[in-house]
Amino acid sequence: MSLIFSKMHGLGNDFVVLDAISQHVNMTATLAQALADRRFGVGCDQILLIENPSTQDDEFSYRIFNQDGSEVSQCGNGARCFAKYVSEKGLTQSSRISVSTLAGKLELVIEENGLIT
Repeated sequence: MSLIFSKMHGLGNDFVVLDAISQHVNMTATLAQALADRRFGVGCDQILLIENPSTQDDEFSYRIFNQDGSEVSQCGNGARCFAKYVSEKGLTQSSRISVSTLAGKLELVIEENGLIT
């Protein structure tokens, strides 16, 4: 299996970011563990999986997986990396991004100075 991914860092956390909109990603706990493994995989604190929206009100959904393969509801540093990724990769033209997560809906804003709130 071949996956296109990006590696991002945010305030001391590192992430493998997978775009599951433009490629098929069958994320499992085993795959998350393999990707996150620092010795034999890519290595990261968490994996961010970007998906099509689960509701009409959102632009995207995204899921977060820990090194042990468990799925978690939220990560602030991950949310900032997510927003930067979808903006830089041209997946959105908006500076205001609505995204659904396990924790609920997030409204992320990319400020003119590049900061993400």
